Amino acid sequence: MFPVHREREQPIFSARAHVFQIDPATKRNWLPASKHAVTVSFFYDATRSVYRIISVGGTKAIINSTITPNMTFTKTSQKFGQWADSRANTVYGLGFSTEQQLQQFAEQFKEVKEAARLAREKSQERFELANPALNIAAPEELSEERHSPPLLTVNGPGEEKLFRSKSAEVELTAEKERVKKMLSEGSMCEINMEAELFTLQDSNSKLVEALQEANGSVEQWKKQLSEYQEETDRLREQVAELEAQLGPPAAGQTVGEELSQSMEELEALLSAKDQEIRNLQSKKTDVGELEKEREEAMQRLQDLERQNGDLEERVQSAEKTLASSREEKNQAEVEVRRVIDVLDVKICDLNDLRQSLAKLIDK
Repeated sequence: MFPVHREREQPIFSARAHVFQIDPATKRNWLPASKHAVTVSFFYDATRSVYRIISVGGTKAIINSTITPNMTFTKTSQKFGQWADSRANTVYGLGFSTEQQLQQFAEQFKEVKEAARLAREKSQERFELANPALNIAAPEELSEERHSPPLLTVNGPGEEKLFRSKSAEVELTAEKERVKKMLSEGSMCEINMEAELFTLQDSNSKLVEALQEANGSVEQWKKQLSEYQEETDRLREQVAELEAQLGPPAAGQTVGEELSQSMEELEALLSAKDQEIRNLQSKKTDVGELEKEREEAMQRLQDLERQNGDLEERVQSAEKTLASSREEKNQAEVEVRRVIDVLDVKICDLNDLRQSLAKLIDK
């Protein structure tokens, strides 16, 4: 029977939402009618002048609610709304992903409800014109009809008949009172909390994805730090070689001490950064905090890069100083050799002079 209705009905509005129904046992908790968000549509049956809300999950209709003028769609939270259907003997709840979608659905529900009221009034007027005797005989019953949904049956093209009884009216009133009592007895806080569970689950999944992305960034930072550590070790070896080659000169020792101090500072920064990464991995609770710490880490990494550049400049300066020291040492050695040669000549002249004096003394 459902496909037949779908063929003669036309959709006028659709939205995606998670569908819930009130627990018939407790009248408090919501039971999910769909595992995932499904399409919820407003349909209009032009043949019967009826508006309905229909949603299909797989091959099963999880919502088949005929809208009547006495229905009310209530927004119980920013993303959740509900309405009671006395004919289906249940309360439907819809959870939307955004507040805007909920607002659009509520406005459409209000418009369709007003259209259903107008359609009922027109149907009642046609019925009164077609049955003037009934209108005179039972005015109270027809006035009451405006406050309760009619039961329509089609006997032929263009023919409609209205069937109502006093017992049906009493039963409908009792059903309304029961639904109102069911809603008043339920704890609204508990209903809202359970209705927003799906929203929290979506937020949780997004948070998990963000944490996974942050973990990937942490691994990348650790890799960069490892590369910086290797570069630091290489620079340290170069500094040690330069210190060994510089030897006695005071200038070389001063540069070596500065380089050693810079290396110690860099190691302290790297150790502090490694400790920060471990702290970051232990937290993983707030994506905003992780993002802020990531920016701080990137800033510190940039500072480390600048310090590495300064260290390389110092190494180059030390190499130049070493070359200059070697050149000065070579010049000093040449000067010493020249002085030694002069002294050798002087010594030879002195020996010749001694020999000459010795000969003069002998004579």
